[in-house]
Amino acid sequence: MPTRIRTQLTLEAERANREQLVRLGAEAREARYRRRLTQRQLGVRVGLSQSAMSRLEQGGGGGMTLDALQRVAVALQITLRVGFLRDPLSETTDAGHLAMQELVLRLGRAAGYTGSFELATKPSEPWRSADVGLAAPAARRLIHVECWNTIRDIGAAARSSARKQAELADLAVARWGTDATTGLVWVVRATARNRALIARYPEVFASRFPGSSRGWVDALTQGAAPPPEPGLAWSDVAGTRLFAWRRRPG
Repeated sequence: MPTRIRTQLTLEAERANREQLVRLGAEAREARYRRRLTQRQLGVRVGLSQSAMSRLEQGGGGGMTLDALQRVAVALQITLRVGFLRDPLSETTDAGHLAMQELVLRLGRAAGYTGSFELATKPSEPWRSADVGLAAPAARRLIHVECWNTIRDIGAAARSSARKQAELADLAVARWGTDATTGLVWVVRATARNRALIARYPEVFASRFPGSSRGWVDALTQGAAPPPEPGLAWSDVAGTRLFAWRRRPG
């Protein structure tokens, strides 16, 4: 039995490695193309041979050290992502986020939406996903909900949401045609830290989320037509209800 378990683990690990190395190589190749570099030119920058660059781009970079991969990333001015995805068993660190996703899915279902947990924004790349997708096929509408337990980098979070929103717009058009619509709303856990953060940068958040917060709460809880612009709403700390964000008077 132990031997069979180890063999299965090995096979699963090899499969996952192949998939990730192919993805990594393709991303490196596309970034190199965009910068109009040859494999040899990139290799000179990072201190590796042209053949090593070729192996990486073909999905054979498993023998490269983390340091070498990081040098490739720095030379291409892109970010190397190394880390584990959220552990479904790590309730102590993820419970707040999951509670908000559960709340949005439950309210969305009651309001007539079809909800999707961790909706893939690009079906060909399932590791890229929106926290919650709410679909209303009859209205040809797809709502993208990002749930924030803690916002660590406002700019990076905004850019990530914009990318996902663009990908979901393509997905909506593929499903329902060119008259399909999409919407974006952030649901932020109303902790003291998050309240203080948004209060500290009111113009930043007002500029990024000009849509009516009350309108977005009504859209998520009652099925009303969502505002045309991105919005922000609060979730209580326990993850039991949504309420509107009241902007600071100008």
